[in-house]
Amino acid sequence: MKALKHSTVFFILCLFGLSALAQNSQTVKGSVFDKQSEQALIGVTIELLNSNPAKGAVTDLDGKFSIEAVPLGRQAFRVSYLGYNSITVPNVLVSAGKEVVLELSLEEAVVKMDEVVISAAVNKDKANNDMASVSARSFNVEEVNRFSGGRNDVARLAGSFAGVAAANDSRNDIVIRGNSPTGLLWRLEGIPIPNPNHFSTSGTTGGPVSAINPNLLRSSDFFTSAFPSEYGNAMSGVFDLGFRSGNSDKAEYTFQLAAFSGLEAMAEGPLSKKHNSSYIVSVRNSFVQLADVVGIPVGTAAIPNYRDVSFKFDLPNSKIGKFSIFGIGASSNIDFLGKDLDDDDLFAETGKDSYVKSRLGILGLRHNIVVGKNAYWRTVASWSTSGNLYDEYQLPNDEVPERRQIVEVDDRTDTWSLSSYYNQKFNARFTLRTGILAQFYDIATKVLDREDTPNWQTVRDFDGGMGLWQAFAQGQFKLGQKLTLNAGLHGQLFDYNNTSALEPRLALSWQLAPTQTLTLGYGLHNQTQPLPVFFFREETSPGVFVPSNEDLDFTRANHFVLAYDQKIGTDWRVKAETYYQTLDKVPVEAAPSSFSLLNAGADFVFPEASNLVNEGTGQNYGVELTIEKFFSKGYYTLITGSVFDSKYKGSDGIERNTAFNNGYILNVLAGKEFRFGKGGKNAFTFDTKFTTAGGRNYTPINLEASRAVGEEVLYEDQAFSKRYEPYLRWDVKFGYRVNSKKKNVSQQFFMDFQNVTGKQNIFSRRFNTRTNDINDVYQSGFFPDIMYRMQF
Repeated sequence: MKALKHSTVFFILCLFGLSALAQNSQTVKGSVFDKQSEQALIGVTIELLNSNPAKGAVTDLDGKFSIEAVPLGRQAFRVSYLGYNSITVPNVLVSAGKEVVLELSLEEAVVKMDEVVISAAVNKDKANNDMASVSARSFNVEEVNRFSGGRNDVARLAGSFAGVAAANDSRNDIVIRGNSPTGLLWRLEGIPIPNPNHFSTSGTTGGPVSAINPNLLRSSDFFTSAFPSEYGNAMSGVFDLGFRSGNSDKAEYTFQLAAFSGLEAMAEGPLSKKHNSSYIVSVRNSFVQLADVVGIPVGTAAIPNYRDVSFKFDLPNSKIGKFSIFGIGASSNIDFLGKDLDDDDLFAETGKDSYVKSRLGILGLRHNIVVGKNAYWRTVASWSTSGNLYDEYQLPNDEVPERRQIVEVDDRTDTWSLSSYYNQKFNARFTLRTGILAQFYDIATKVLDREDTPNWQTVRDFDGGMGLWQAFAQGQFKLGQKLTLNAGLHGQLFDYNNTSALEPRLALSWQLAPTQTLTLGYGLHNQTQPLPVFFFREETSPGVFVPSNEDLDFTRANHFVLAYDQKIGTDWRVKAETYYQTLDKVPVEAAPSSFSLLNAGADFVFPEASNLVNEGTGQNYGVELTIEKFFSKGYYTLITGSVFDSKYKGSDGIERNTAFNNGYILNVLAGKEFRFGKGGKNAFTFDTKFTTAGGRNYTPINLEASRAVGEEVLYEDQAFSKRYEPYLRWDVKFGYRVNSKKKNVSQQFFMDFQNVTGKQNIFSRRFNTRTNDINDVYQSGFFPDIMYRMQF
């Protein structure tokens, strides 16, 4: 109640600080390109719908357009061009504080006639990548900020999509169709990147707080199965992100304060007076004092500190093409002091002091050049670094008379990457894309442990390099107006142990009727093992440790997908997908046991096991349903449901549930805007999200053995045989959006009341050395999140 009281007072004060009056209009501008060749289209008509008098524009020689004096509020535009399928762009939010910049693409019609009459279509459910036709969708920054419970985190947004489950309230690991979160590939501007989260650890893909600033994102793609052949070294899914360009005509600024993403300042504008150059830079810093003021629980008494900077510079066009520079820099640290912790701390133990530091750096150069009439060549070169330091100390107790360090971790990975592909549109029916990706890893990792021994033991110790080399070819064949085939081949070589793979990808899409589509997809996918696995050392004799996992091959998965999509009217759609996935060559222990790397990511600590062999298997299958009403007429609805089964076999040959076999997931989201002011320029907003899922599987604790040795001992032969209670959470979000009285200023405020029922969802079941018993640790209870944004 104290948290609710403080949150309500803060909300009321912000409302009084906002002006209820608004300026009248804003500029909407952008560019239009051919979807397959990315050539600028000249003479495209862009119309503002429902405008009196009529407003519109025509693209110039660079494919650019500008419409001035567009009324504030949500607007819709029609984009049409002779010989191309026209589109409608709905739900464009026009505000006083920032010009709207649209990047649009049109698809050439397969059948050409003297007069082409094409009805407008809304394809928000499709991916930006035109080579993707199954288990893919796009999302934008407004969705990241709009959905309740999202914490301004693009990874948590994905948890609302069918077949996806966030690991828990304390981390944003993405579990797709029962797969381990380590099977996810993160890409930024077309290049693979390290784990983009604060407090990340080596080998993982998630973390407590995202280092990706959604305010810099353009419309991006998310894949959950059988993705196109340009994506490699991934088992479960792909997050393909891109940074938007800054405003190339005028300087604009954003100030934002949020409980999780922190205090933010962002600036964008033209680099020079030359055409088509711009910059956008954002700096964020944690603001945990705000969380303390409004009583927001963060799962620990320790104070997390984190900061990040993101940027993109678009250089002026030149004869040798278009260059842009992009990057992210992030660091984080937290000290868990045992004397300050409670027994129900989510991240640390009361009998120990732990010190955590992590860092992330990404710097890339992207080059794009138009080649001939219908082709382009894109190259991205990048350097990235990621690493973490971890020191753990045992506090004095009855057996240990003085404080001593028991764990030391120092991990660093520098990666140099080069991606280059050529895209040629031969005609309206056939487009070919082919390219390469080269990555070289420079790794230094060292883990020392003496928790159970008087002397230090070297768990990992490696300092060297390795390369991953990939190539692909992908073609899109429009076999007619109703039939489209996307087919490709991907290959990769890991030179550390000379393992290789060749992977066919296929998707056939059949338009049964103007509003109905049936798609069949298949993909063979291979992934290297998380790098820490290769460097774990086995104790062959007392005090002698040697590497034992260096020869591990890729893990392999076959994806089979059947999807049916139907549009109901202009704003609704229903989509059903059924899938089957087989996995083999999974690392398991050579001696019979229940261990499998398919369960990696179920805990904060990456599993450390020696003498692994590629002899494990697994399978995932299920059915997903999406019912979606895109935002229009002031409201939206999204209902996603999944029923699935996820099993694995370790080296003991026994089939078991994976750690991620929840069985079912249901999300129900809805939102409504209540507009006010002249022309509906301002709005009160309401959003809500309800989520329920089957409980996670876990391995029971051997209480008597744990008491005997003074630490947790599990029944390993009963791995993942027990299940926690079902997960349930209901979030409710209230917001207020207003434009200033005279100046180009817009402001937005919301309060997101997460887990309003106060449901105690279990986090873990632990052996507690203080109580000498098994105790439950719970996830976040009632959680009032806040955000304030000003743009000018």
